[in-house]
Amino acid sequence: MLRIAQGTTGTLRIAIECHTCFDWLMPAVDAFRARWPEVEVDLVSGYQADPVGLLHRGDADLAMISCREPEAGVDFHHLFRSRLVALVANDHPLAQKSYLEAQDFNDETLITYPVEEDMLDIVQLLLKPAGITPARRTTELTVAILMLVATRRGIAVLPRWAVQHYLQRQYVTAKPITRDGLFADIWAATLESESSKPYIVEFIELIKETSAVTLTDIELTTEVQRMAKPTA
Repeated sequence: MLRIAQGTTGTLRIAIECHTCFDWLMPAVDAFRARWPEVEVDLVSGYQADPVGLLHRGDADLAMISCREPEAGVDFHHLFRSRLVALVANDHPLAQKSYLEAQDFNDETLITYPVEEDMLDIVQLLLKPAGITPARRTTELTVAILMLVATRRGIAVLPRWAVQHYLQRQYVTAKPITRDGLFADIWAATLESESSKPYIVEFIELIKETSAVTLTDIELTTEVQRMAKPTA
């Protein structure tokens, strides 16, 4: 009981909403288990459409999310920012462009993971503001997305680090999105009451440390966002 009170033992149930999270999450989990053997780590089964809701219901201790809105009682810890790239077939006409803009997606099929449209960074950050709604095709696996792109069934948008191995093999072509680039953020959400637990604090830091080593084209920050308490 003393170890629980001191925050040296407990459970860490992790909910994720992104299909590529496992690429950077597992190295952090491995490092965490070595340092905190008395903390039981578990992944909430499946991809979650509302992982923050699981925090409120007591079904998760930490949620990995790509979009966040200020929410009472929840802290959002910025993990890193990823550069998004458009993926096209090597012989696709768009492969000749210096970068892609919103209108380049207009007549294309956008190949994505099977998630709600509003959860797609490319939609929220670029296409929706431009009033562009391309046709969509979905598949569960990153390799399947790339296969469809390579055979000119459509184009895709993913973090560069998620496809770096395939780019090195010249399986598909990656193009910047907009002149200034397009970036997506990954956050860890915790309840305010849980944020100061030592093992949660260290797990968040381990994610940043391992991601900095294993991922390409990311930026780290120490930002934490919390909804301001109303004034009297």
